[in-house]
Order: sequence, then structure tokens, then C-alpha cells
Amino acid sequence: MVEGYVCGPDGKAVSNVDVLVKDTKISYGQVVRTDGDGYYKATFHLHNDNLGDPLLVEARGEQQNLKVEFDPKDLESERKVQVNFGTSCGANNALTWVWWGGGAIVAAVGGAIGMKLARSQRRQGRGKGKSQKKQKS
Repeated sequence: MVEGYVCGPDGKAVSNVDVLVKDTKISYGQVVRTDGDGYYKATFHLHNDNLGDPLLVEARGEQQNLKVEFDPKDLESERKVQVNFGTSCGANNALTWVWWGGGAIVAAVGGAIGMKLARSQRRQGRGKGKSQKKQKS
């Protein structure tokens, strides 16, 4: 799979842009279109024989030449490469996910700590109630 983002000079996503993705060794390619977030995805069926094939990705007149790379021994993982076009393209998107992901982790850890503290306080409160009853008897 070849995926990525197309952004303008201002770093904002550009939608409805045709992106050509082509394995030039076997002359197979396809044109896909970016969505509202500037994201595109082209899917190929790659065999181990395709390792090292030259790959051309073109959007808005800009070309990027790569080589098909993957671990031929890994038959489980999806074979993919990300190719972005434009200033800061994809970086803002990735950074956003890092912030959201980090916030989710902090919230989960904070919630777990809060629950432990609440349980601890309840146990201490129960213990005080029992010791006060013993002192009154």
C-alpha cells in the first residue's frame, strides 16, 4: 500500500487531487484521488519479486521516486510506504495523533490512580469506623 497526504504551501490539506502511483518496472500503476483531509491510498498486490522495484508517486506535477521496500520474510504485516506532498504535510496530522494519544494515556493513568486513591480512602474510613466502635464498647 502507498498512502500519504497532499498539502498546499500553507500546510493545509488539498482535496480532490489525482495521485499517480506506479511500479515502473512492471508498468503497473493507478490513479487515486485525495479525500477531504488530503489523504490518498493506493493498494498493490506485491510479491517478493517486487522488492526493490522503482516506484513513482506523482501529485500536482511533483514527483517522488522510491524503491519498493519490505521484509520478504514477514508475511503477516501490511507492506506499505507513506509518501507526502507539500509543506509539513502529514506531520501536523501525525503530531495531532501524538497529542491525542498522549492525552488518552494520561487520562487513563490518572483515572486508574484516582480509583486506587478512592478505594484506599474508603478502606481507611471503614477501618476508622471499626476502631471507633471498639473504643465506645
